[in-house]
Amino acid sequence: MEAFTRLFYALDATTRTSVKLAALGEYFRAAEPEDAAWSLHFLSGQRLKRLVKTSLLRLWAAEAADMPLWIVDECYEMAGDLAETLALLLPPKTQSTETAPLPGLAAVVQARLLPLATMDEPRQRALLRETWALLDSRQRLVWNKLITGAFRVGVSRTLLVRALAGIAGVEPAIMQHRLMGDWKPTASHYLGLLSGEGDGPQPARPYPFYLASPLEDEPATLGEVRDWQCEWKWDGIRAQVIRRAGQCVIWSRGEEIITTAFPEVAEMAQLLPEGTVLDGELLAWRGEEPLPFAQLQRRINRQSASARLRTEVPVIFMAYDLLEYGGEDWRGHALEVRRARMESLVALTMVKFARQASAPAAAPVQGELFAEQEMAPPPPPLPSPLRASLLLAADSWEALAAWQEKARVAGTEGVMLKLRASPYGTGRQRGAWWKWKVTPYTCDAVLIAAQPGHGRRATLFTDYTFAVWDRGELVPVAKAYSGLTDEEIDRVDAFVRENTTSRFGPVRAVRPELVFELAFEGIQESTRHRSGLALRFPRIARWRQDKKPADADTAEMVRGLREVKR
Repeated sequence: MEAFTRLFYALDATTRTSVKLAALGEYFRAAEPEDAAWSLHFLSGQRLKRLVKTSLLRLWAAEAADMPLWIVDECYEMAGDLAETLALLLPPKTQSTETAPLPGLAAVVQARLLPLATMDEPRQRALLRETWALLDSRQRLVWNKLITGAFRVGVSRTLLVRALAGIAGVEPAIMQHRLMGDWKPTASHYLGLLSGEGDGPQPARPYPFYLASPLEDEPATLGEVRDWQCEWKWDGIRAQVIRRAGQCVIWSRGEEIITTAFPEVAEMAQLLPEGTVLDGELLAWRGEEPLPFAQLQRRINRQSASARLRTEVPVIFMAYDLLEYGGEDWRGHALEVRRARMESLVALTMVKFARQASAPAAAPVQGELFAEQEMAPPPPPLPSPLRASLLLAADSWEALAAWQEKARVAGTEGVMLKLRASPYGTGRQRGAWWKWKVTPYTCDAVLIAAQPGHGRRATLFTDYTFAVWDRGELVPVAKAYSGLTDEEIDRVDAFVRENTTSRFGPVRAVRPELVFELAFEGIQESTRHRSGLALRFPRIARWRQDKKPADADTAEMVRGLREVKR
């Protein structure tokens, strides 16, 4: 626990990549495997669910500190971080660890952290009071963050991969692949990451996703348009469909298995040949066009999808790329080679799906399913949950720009540009994959409320609520927390403190005097917002200090943007 606490503070104290990398390397080289496994679990963003109610944590900390609960609550409001507040308010530790040092992180997790989930409140209180008495304020901060599920620190997954790759003596791409999938925080799994044990085929292991970079210059700077594969940039859930060992698994880019939420895609994927991995996008889809992303959200985080939900929100998997074929890693092949094979697989799978759907009792097709041979014309096509992404034909950059201008009409976010000769990379490697997004929507809105941010911004009001006019009244339309400079944040924070009109927990309503231009990717009808609208990916484009609140836009104008853009 002491070593993990030192690592936490070392990572939190710097923004320099080299210093963070050195701290990670030093820690993992010295840590016991079981401690390293749990450290990797938490540092990579995995969290335990909140184990104790925050109301009880505040109450028990107030008792331990011998102070009224209202003082704890006032301090919490000022600090903005419950774990830090409690760590600072609790009295100095009362139990010495000189003769019996604190156990390592794994022992603390197994003996003190995980048992909290099954304890009644009296036993939780006793264990927490006992543990707080053993820890100093720095260790308590880490412990409290683990309890509340709020543990986060400034280290990226890329840095973790680089640190472990250096220890294991392998390329970062190999380590990143090892970290993909359903690994457990155990000593054996951690040692397997370093040794490469289990590097062979695993039925459920996905590949690291290759990510595109935003296109910031004119597309003509990329060279000849014929060297690039062009397709729509869809707005869905990036995923991999894995067909191995007689089963199908769907992995999201967030490294979650989501197979049961999209059973129609999994059923379709069973028709793919063994040893196939497709990269693509899950989309809510009806007929020949996508449904709004808000509809797809109804299918996310579901243990299962009911027949009614499947009917109301049908989905498809739009395949982009072929990562594995016949059990062999195809990522090193050129994109145009992978694409040709993928199109063949998808087309023939759709044929088999149509035949199976129209004649479910018929005998299976004989011979090699995907052999290159002439096949009888398929029966009338049925809606298929598997498609190959549409390629956009363009013989010049001007022709491609015309496609890009039609992106909203097609229900997409823009155009993807992929170098035909490129292999499938790892992470966001600039140069071979670019995303050319459409110009975002914009509107002018009034700041009406704010609340504190998180982490280093926990003491500043940085999370803002904005409103537009609707029949003479300001109605909320979006929340945003990015887009301002540090200087602007300080100025807005001062305004919020000086112009608060009422409080609702951590939220402060303010005088409607500041106007900001918001940028966002989409507009949807919503019954949850008083404006009747929901903005997709809202962020602050600029502070409109040249405008008065009366100059802000109306809900009717925002609603009409969809038709103007289309």
